[in-house]
This record gives sequence, structure tokens and C-alpha cells, in this order.
Amino acid sequence: MASEISWPRVLETLATGSHLSIQWSTWAMGQIIAGDATPAQIAAFLMGLRVKGETVDEIVGFRDAVLSAAERLDVPSSVLDIVGTGGDPYGAVLNISSVASIVAAATGVPVVKHGNRKASSSSGASDFLSALGVRTDLSAAQAAEVFHTVGITFANAGLLHPGFRHVSGIRREMGVSTLFNVIGPLCNPARPEASAVGVANADRAPLIAGVFQTRGATALVFRGDDGIDKLTTTGHSHLWEVSQGAIREHDLDPRDLGIGLVPIEALLGEGPEYNAAVARTVLDGDSGAVRDVVLLNAAAGIVAAELSAEPTRFQQPLLERFRAALAVASRAVDSGAARATLEAWAAATHTAAG
Repeated sequence: MASEISWPRVLETLATGSHLSIQWSTWAMGQIIAGDATPAQIAAFLMGLRVKGETVDEIVGFRDAVLSAAERLDVPSSVLDIVGTGGDPYGAVLNISSVASIVAAATGVPVVKHGNRKASSSSGASDFLSALGVRTDLSAAQAAEVFHTVGITFANAGLLHPGFRHVSGIRREMGVSTLFNVIGPLCNPARPEASAVGVANADRAPLIAGVFQTRGATALVFRGDDGIDKLTTTGHSHLWEVSQGAIREHDLDPRDLGIGLVPIEALLGEGPEYNAAVARTVLDGDSGAVRDVVLLNAAAGIVAAELSAEPTRFQQPLLERFRAALAVASRAVDSGAARATLEAWAAATHTAAG
């Protein structure tokens, strides 16, 4: 019974290293996003989970509670989200997922990019896109209007999940990756049918893949062996391909796709303005390490979208699908379509905001 659940019981369960049921997880997250938990209870809860390690059932419960309280985003579910958990060991990786989202949208894939302001990195998706001229402070209705105008929009977690305000300050003060880094990519209010999700924490990546599996969703979940929440070009990446309740694991070497290896320093950024300046050079057609990693992650999004539309692609060689998607993404940049998509997106957000 829900009446039997309490914060002392939840925290004691975590303190002993035991796991929460879906019901208890849903209750706890419901308390947090409703503003009925104290800062001390929230911080203890987040750190207890961090130390113990989350389970698939716990993440499912957290996700269900968050989505049930989210603002409605009136867009089709046949959209793509390219998103990362953050929390990598460097804290300053370029906003690759956001640029990859623009490139994917320029190829004709409808995109709803979910994100927030920085919590455990130097530049969150909202900070970065704002630096590119995109208004990220839109209501759900305004964000949907932008999507229907240009085929891409930003789902601002801080606005579309009002309950997140009860934990945002605590996350900033903690300054470490927490369960919100895990559930963020799973809580896009558009409920996209295709997802490309980067996970920095090696233990959490298979859990996120497991959540997509339990929901029968389509996703590529990946982690660079260097610890970043992206498909990396510094070495290999581990990738979980999820389709209709099945999971297949892959080892992805960028050299198999004609992409040379680079040092991690080539992928590191700084603050939003610096990262935005680098992104503009990529969208203007500059070659180099950043272009390569952006195209690789855009390709992951395209592969996920195509798999969602045609589940039989699951039986085709992954490298074959990535090669085709890389070519499509490359053309979108070189033709100027990606830069035009950014400009149209930025303009549409300002129009929608009035």
C-alpha cells in the first residue's frame, strides 16, 4: 500500500543496499516533483541511489512518475531524440548531441531535443542552444509550434517538467552525476519512438537499454570507452541496439567507418559561447575532429529513426547502416542544409515567443 511508504523507510532501504520496487520508486519521485520532499531527503535519496546503483525497476518507476507530471507536448511520437546523460569525467565535452540533432533534422528526420541547463557539465543543451540563438524558454505550446514549422524543437526539461525545480538547485550544489542524469534522456515529454542516448556511466548504460527494452521502444544506447556520453572518435564505443524488446550489443570502432582516431582534447570544449562558435564552424563545412564526431552521432540518430520506422533493419549489419547514415549526414552539412536548419529553427523560436 502507498500509505505504508515513507521517507524513513525508503532511505533505510537504500542505506542497507537494498533495491526499491517500481511502486516505491514511483512514490519517491512523485514526492520530489510535487515539492513534498525536503532538500535533506532529496539529497540523501540521490546519494543513496548513487552509492547503491540504480536498477531497471527503479528507473522505470522514476520515469513513469516524471512523465505522468510532465507538460503535454503536442507533436507526433514518430520523432527522434539525440541526448546524453552528462556526467563524463572531463566535464567539458563539446555539445555534440545538440549539433548532431541539427544535422539529423536537416536530413529530414523530425527531432525533439530534450535537455536542460548545465548541472554536471560546463555547458548544458539549453545553455548551448541559447548561445546559438535558439530560444529555449518556450512553453509546451510554443515548442510544438516551432516543431510543426521547422521539424525540430527543444523540450526544455526545466519548463516542461515543472517539478524539476525542486531538485535543480540541489543537483547544482551536489555537482555530481545523479539519477536525474539517468532518467533525463528517458523523460522526453514527446515520448519519442526513436532515441539515440549517450551514457557516461558504464554501469548505467545497460540499465537504460533495459528500460527501453521493457517498453518495447527503439533506441541506440552507447558509451565511449573514454567515458564520454557519446559515440567517441578517441577509440571504441560500446553500443546497445534496442528494437521491439530485443537487445543486440556492438563494439564500434570509428576506423571501420573511415574516421581516424583523435586525442580526447580534440573533443573538449569550454562554456556555451565557445562551444557555439565551434559548432558554427562545423555547420559551415569545416573538416576535422569535431565534424567527424558530430557526423558519427548524427548517424546514430538517423540509424535509430530508420530502425523505428523499419524494425526489419535490426537484421542488417550495423556498420552498413552507419555508413549510409554518415553519407546522408555529411551531405546535409556540405550542402548548407544543416546551417539553414539552425537559422530557421532560431528564427521560428523567436517568432513563437512573440
